[in-house]
Amino acid sequence: MASVNIVCMKWGTRYPAPYVNILFRSLQRHLKRPFRFLCITDDITDLLPGIDSCGFPPDPGIKQAKWPNVFMKLLITQDGFANLEGPTLFLDLDLVLLDDIDCFFDYEPGKNCIIHNWVEARKEIFRDRPNIGNSSIFRFDAGKSDYIYQTFLREMSDADDRSKFQTEQAFLTHAMKEKCWWPNEWVASFKRHCRPIFPLNLIMAPKKPKGAKFLVFHGHPDPVDAADGHRGKRIHHRLLPAPWVADYWKL
Repeated sequence: MASVNIVCMKWGTRYPAPYVNILFRSLQRHLKRPFRFLCITDDITDLLPGIDSCGFPPDPGIKQAKWPNVFMKLLITQDGFANLEGPTLFLDLDLVLLDDIDCFFDYEPGKNCIIHNWVEARKEIFRDRPNIGNSSIFRFDAGKSDYIYQTFLREMSDADDRSKFQTEQAFLTHAMKEKCWWPNEWVASFKRHCRPIFPLNLIMAPKKPKGAKFLVFHGHPDPVDAADGHRGKRIHHRLLPAPWVADYWKL
């Protein structure tokens, strides 16, 4: 079986080396085919053996935030980046693997795949979910996706304009052109699918979503907060402990 690529990024202090290491160990448990695990970072301290690394790509001139920032997700699609070739799955560090994920490479081979971004349920009452992806998990073919990178270079002023694209993932969705959403049941949002709505969050603990293979912790809380319980800044963000998260988010 041909090897595949897994790519993640680490900068700053919010997600230290243990997040990378836990993701790597989780993949060793839940990905049956051979894979190269690449962490794009400026600090390889405490990363486990077997984790490949490379430095950040040069700042292309994005002004929304100090470099490095999330727009690196566009730059990794350029031909030759870090010698990547073939099916490549990008993963954020604040993910929990709940089940085997080989299906993420078997699904719609040769096409770009990305999460269909979630919105609050009330916003879907009178309209469809916006045609925007969530870049926590997306797949592209390295060596055949340079058009995504070239679109970014060509339209960088639009990508940098929040009145046109509010997030990097909105521009990535645009630049991907032909794309497929991951099946909804494969990827769950902790905030949308596990955390009880207020005031039930004060008396009910989050439950593991049925059928999900990835659990995405976009924004707050982080996985460690979910396992131990979290007061949150507001009462409707408060969490009772969900110890089952620690059964999966571990070395």
